[in-house]
Amino acid sequence: MGDMTPKQDRSRVTRQRLLEAAVACLAERGWAGSTVSVVAERAGVSRGAAQHHFPTREDLFTAAVEYVAEERSQALRAVTGKSRAEVVEALVALYTGPLFRAALHLWVAASDEAQLRPRVTELEARVGREAHRMAVELLGADESVPGTRETVQGLLDMARGLGLATLLTDDRARRERVVAQWTGILDEALG
Repeated sequence: MGDMTPKQDRSRVTRQRLLEAAVACLAERGWAGSTVSVVAERAGVSRGAAQHHFPTREDLFTAAVEYVAEERSQALRAVTGKSRAEVVEALVALYTGPLFRAALHLWVAASDEAQLRPRVTELEARVGREAHRMAVELLGADESVPGTRETVQGLLDMARGLGLATLLTDDRARRERVVAQWTGILDEALG
């Protein structure tokens, strides 16, 4: 890190600003309202500079969601050593913020856009595997026990469902009850 030239450093900062702006645009405006020009302007970068980093719109937005997924994973790593209830809460939080909203817009766009679909499908599979692996680790789940894998997968599917519910209404009260119930289910299922 310390051996980076100022130019490399600037380039990395520009790239990061573009990725963050892309996620914010996608979360707020959806795919139709998120163009490379809109993102470049929001990031305070010229369109040419944006295209230097990301030649196509698909490059920009898949990289943005990947970047955010990596940030999500890092946030999750900070939960190590917490109670099971806190772990469930942290996993649910992954699916209830602007990151999930941005990813969701990307999935919807990918269902219509042939050139985007394979990239988003591959990205989502990778992100899903990583989320599952981290959930297993954080919950101290033993996947050699029959049903454990499905229990963890069910937790992540439930978290995603809560994320969808949050898109339209503030679902916090119901979410807290569901999280408490799932924590009890996990305590019983995982021992």
